[in-house]
Amino acid sequence: MSKYEIGDKAVYPGHGVGEIEAIETKKINDMELSFYIMKIINSGLKIMVPVNNIKSTGMRDLIQEQDIEEVISILKERNYKIENITWNKRFKDYNERLKSGSIFEVASVLRDLVVLGKTKDLSFGEKRMYEMAVNLISQEISFVRNQSQSEVISELEKILKEG
Repeated sequence: MSKYEIGDKAVYPGHGVGEIEAIETKKINDMELSFYIMKIINSGLKIMVPVNNIKSTGMRDLIQEQDIEEVISILKERNYKIENITWNKRFKDYNERLKSGSIFEVASVLRDLVVLGKTKDLSFGEKRMYEMAVNLISQEISFVRNQSQSEVISELEKILKEG
């Protein structure tokens, strides 16, 4: 039995909200395997996710409305100390957290980048991570709240400026 049905929305790590367009069975090495065919809404990218392996891929349901408050409280936290590690270690850590599939991890990366940006100019890579984090968070919240993504981005930018 499938966890998701055609038309359901879910989050795929590092890519954002997608919609299940089909559930297909393919024969691989004499085994029949079922896959969700998921179209990422913002990019149009199509991903095949093994039905029996969704947990290991990190694919998950959209967050609940009450979880949005936790995301916002992470973003508002400013008494957070950035670890004094090399740029490339921090970059690797942020990348892993962005691709974890957890909106709370993505929010903590965004918060860290805001805090870091108060002490130095963000590098090109850090700015791209900032944009990716804003996109992933705003996309999911916009679906949960049935609100436009641009409205959610405006709200997030206001929260990030105020702290």
